[in-house]
Amino acid sequence: MHIPDGFLSPKILIGTGAVSALCVGAGVFNAKKSLGEHQVPLLGVTAAFIFAAQMLNFPVAGGTSGHFGGAAMAAILLGPLNAILVMTVVLVIQALVFFDGGLSAIGANVFNMGVTGAFLGWGTYKLLLKVLPKGKSGLLGATAVASWLSVFAAAGMAAVELGVSGTVPLNVALPAMLSVHALIGIGEALISTAVITTVAVARPDLIPALRRPEAEGAAI
Repeated sequence: MHIPDGFLSPKILIGTGAVSALCVGAGVFNAKKSLGEHQVPLLGVTAAFIFAAQMLNFPVAGGTSGHFGGAAMAAILLGPLNAILVMTVVLVIQALVFFDGGLSAIGANVFNMGVTGAFLGWGTYKLLLKVLPKGKSGLLGATAVASWLSVFAAAGMAAVELGVSGTVPLNVALPAMLSVHALIGIGEALISTAVITTVAVARPDLIPALRRPEAEGAAI
């Protein structure tokens, strides 16, 4: 899903880059205002975990493979704006050090895997928390669905960008990307759920949904 240089049209690069820049700017502003002492190290640990986890590919089907995304998991722990900051750092380092995704396409990649993944994942998670049973079972169910959907939607956005840019016909790119990432999303859901389970057991105070309402101070 890391789009290389030369695959997107200028209008897509400018549009996604502008939206990503606005979201990153909002994230920096929000972080300065609202990050608590317990969240600052969690931000770094989350970024390091996602960076390391993305280096490990798992087989999917037909000779393809996928890797962990992490945007929804980061949003659940840190809020969507902080998650976008985490994903931006990870994606920039990957582009600079490993040439995984192009520098000119960094705005599009942040938009797909960071902005779309974080906001949609977080929104789905918050919505499901209202309808699923209270406690850890509802938390984990919401985490799994939000994580799967964040990957599926990010893949769809990448396919649309490639199609609109004329790189690949949309009627080819969209089903190809969505079918593969529907499976990758299952791995995403399993990994995210495992991480959230571990945090819920060891440090439930780090998960807003498990805090007392008066102490939640929800990260945004």
